[in-house]
Amino acid sequence: MLSADLIHQILAILTVLGHVILIILLLNFFRPLKLGKYNFSKIVSQNAYLFVFIISLIATLGSLYYSEVAKFTPCELCWYQRIFMYPQTILFLLALYKDQAIIHPYSLGLSAIGGSISLYHYLLQMKVVDISVCPVVGYSVSCSDSFVKEFGYITIPMMALTAFSLMIMFLTTYIKETKN
Repeated sequence: MLSADLIHQILAILTVLGHVILIILLLNFFRPLKLGKYNFSKIVSQNAYLFVFIISLIATLGSLYYSEVAKFTPCELCWYQRIFMYPQTILFLLALYKDQAIIHPYSLGLSAIGGSISLYHYLLQMKVVDISVCPVVGYSVSCSDSFVKEFGYITIPMMALTAFSLMIMFLTTYIKETKN
């Protein structure tokens, strides 16, 4: 079985890879990239639902690993982020299975709210925000606690923020490309 440290490192590396992909998607959004004779936006658009499914699946499995295998108790904000991530895995699986491209508006809404919660949670952990609406209640841990900190900045909320941001950018590219 893989060690917890190895899982942390794998998820952290995937997060850094996600940051690189986000930069490429942002650059492409403002100035479309060409890969030889291939249109980058078109490639992203044609596979956007698959990419979003994979991202949401990894985020969901990573979240479940941290709570069920590593035994990290999720805080209140972690639960809210899960509420906005978990259904998307099922929605995109069904959309891919039924070959239906109609759920992107709903996913954008879920991702924007989940990403906002992730950003706030990350700012709490980095001590940028002092006030927490997430006190230690009952069995829950404080939202400012950080179980994972890889490469000096990657925490669980940063992983979630990266996933939500990637999903938004893939779907935004999809919408932009399908309107053209």
